[in-house]
Amino acid sequence: MNEELDKKITEETNQEVLEPQRGPISELLCKEGLEHTVNEVDHIGIEIISVKPEFLLDIIVSLKNNGFNYLECQGGYDEGPGLNIVCFYHLIAIENYKDSDKPREVRVKVFLNRDGDLKVPSLYKIFRGSDWQERETYDMFGVNFVDHPHPKRLLMPEDWKGWPLRKDYIQPDFYEMQDAY
Repeated sequence: MNEELDKKITEETNQEVLEPQRGPISELLCKEGLEHTVNEVDHIGIEIISVKPEFLLDIIVSLKNNGFNYLECQGGYDEGPGLNIVCFYHLIAIENYKDSDKPREVRVKVFLNRDGDLKVPSLYKIFRGSDWQERETYDMFGVNFVDHPHPKRLLMPEDWKGWPLRKDYIQPDFYEMQDAY
């Protein structure tokens, strides 16, 4: 890809397909030789990149070393039955936050095959604030965060079966409540 949109012509339909333009953050990561994929920017213009789980830590460390020193949000979502489970990380560079109308922001996504190994490295050693956010993503979607210091449920009871925010989740007919007294 170059600075302008790359154009590809598909042979079957002869339609033009535009690939997302590489932004400044993607360019920075490319210069450092870090493997990632460029996604479309979101509705407010934030650059989105996706990475494989094995490259997540290198990408996040590079971003932090380049000023993205605040993990605003970590979460997950389900693309739908039979589709991917996605972990996302929203990072902000807060050194120029007061002096700018629009701080530098980036969103990093990790797409996981729901039927595959749902393991992602924990960012706890880099951003301590990821602790409860990763636990919530585990609790709701079943994503295991490797090297997380407290890998247990946060919102649901410890003996809860399944992952309640997955779109293919089937709610149990009955769940025995334990005495809280």
